[in-house]
Amino acid sequence: MEGSQPAADDWWRSAVIYQVYVRSFADGDGDGTGDLSGVRSRLPYLAELGVDALWFTPWYLSPMADGGYDVADYRTIDPAFGTLAEAEKLIAEARESGIRTIVDIVPNHVSDQHAWFRAALAAGPGSPERALFHFRPGRGEHGELPPNDWESEFGGVPWTRVADGEWYLHLFAAEQPDLNWAHPAVRQEHEDILRFWFERGVAGVRIDSAALLAKDPELPDLAGHRGSHPYLDRDELHDIYRGWRAIADEFGGIFVGEVWLPDSERFARYLRPDELHTAFNFTFLTCPWDGERLRRAIDETLAEHAPVKAPATWVLCNHDITRTVTRYGRADTGFAFTSKAFGVPSDLELGTRRARAAALLSLALPGSVYLYQGEELGLPEADVPLDRVQDPMYFRSQGRAPGRDGCRTPLPWAAGEPYAGFGSTGDPWLPLPPDWPLRAADRQAEDPASMLSLYREALRLRRTLAALHTGPLRWLSEGPDLLVFARGENLVCAVNLGDAPVHLPAHTGILLASGPLDGEDRLPGDTAVWLAV
Repeated sequence: MEGSQPAADDWWRSAVIYQVYVRSFADGDGDGTGDLSGVRSRLPYLAELGVDALWFTPWYLSPMADGGYDVADYRTIDPAFGTLAEAEKLIAEARESGIRTIVDIVPNHVSDQHAWFRAALAAGPGSPERALFHFRPGRGEHGELPPNDWESEFGGVPWTRVADGEWYLHLFAAEQPDLNWAHPAVRQEHEDILRFWFERGVAGVRIDSAALLAKDPELPDLAGHRGSHPYLDRDELHDIYRGWRAIADEFGGIFVGEVWLPDSERFARYLRPDELHTAFNFTFLTCPWDGERLRRAIDETLAEHAPVKAPATWVLCNHDITRTVTRYGRADTGFAFTSKAFGVPSDLELGTRRARAAALLSLALPGSVYLYQGEELGLPEADVPLDRVQDPMYFRSQGRAPGRDGCRTPLPWAAGEPYAGFGSTGDPWLPLPPDWPLRAADRQAEDPASMLSLYREALRLRRTLAALHTGPLRWLSEGPDLLVFARGENLVCAVNLGDAPVHLPAHTGILLASGPLDGEDRLPGDTAVWLAV
């Protein structure tokens, strides 16, 4: 059963990549906000957990109107997090621990505090500075109406009018003006940014909203529009990413794209050999805890990737998604921003049992796995008081959507310390729930039955079992509530999503189970097991 990992230049094909939301990971200077010194202090924890790489959500200079996804300067670390020199130290120290670094680039838009946008506002209509963005006159008798009928990703109108009467486009918040990717200076600047970070030792780049950059130059209305979508998944994108791929290949770097597309053939285009290396798999992430639908999501994902020979990625949660324990404890275990509201009840005991099983399921599938910070601690969605909510999604929806602060709450590190060891000497930027000390990392590290211990052992086995790096997936199950598949010739993963126990497949040993078995050979409901065969 023992075997070596893939070649070093193919590390990303089966890597476990840990997502760090810096603001909430660990506070090194005690000011209430997580920072790079906090991450550096926890590198031993991450090495012991056994992850291959860290993906950092944006750590650049930002007014934080959207959690750092409104970037004011890509070459400067936000002072709340540290300095560029500290980022370089973190990249180097992580690499010494065997952990690579992936940074987040947000190419669709910048902050309204970015030097380019400030210059555009000052320069006025028709100026070269405004050509870097999408400025347009309004409609109506006095230009008082938005230039088209598009809707913001955060809800509402994606246009804001400035003092001289023109409007600018922002598919997200008003503080995030969209760049004009038809302008050569925009392309050149982002290629320079990629080189800047590859030269500092990063191993890869995650591309935010990767399918939204290119816009139809006419910015037509969506109502009644025929032909290519005016701003989603336009063909011009692929030339942009081919240029990026050439830069990554110079440095041996990789890309992972955030690509939300229902069309599997068009999704696969982004993963052609001269474009992106990988893309996030939202089919699996948003799938309910249902055997038939999960199997279909797995099959569809593998089929999407097969023609371009790209590895699939498996994600249960991220900084935008209701935490797995809470989601799997609800009556509706799928995920959609529009269907969630405050007060949706969740059975956290049931959700935890399912989240443990889902961990073994995702870690047994072919490809790479993304693990969001705190998932290895089994954290549920935090209940953030309304007067402490900060997410613009909540405010732009007039309170209809709860926002994403509940999955961005600071991590609990030490049960007996103030603020559960997050490191703050005062109130952290988001409050920690009262029961967070019970879930603290130091407490779980001493409990062999904890979620942390399960993840540590699963990642240890994943590193050493050759079948989980190279073995193809072969289904062995028939029933709707039972997922059983082989990886290679020597490993079987079985997941029981039903209520009644089922007999285990024939095996020579039990490598790891997500929960207690029913006797020696029966798998209880909402439980997963890895078997040697």
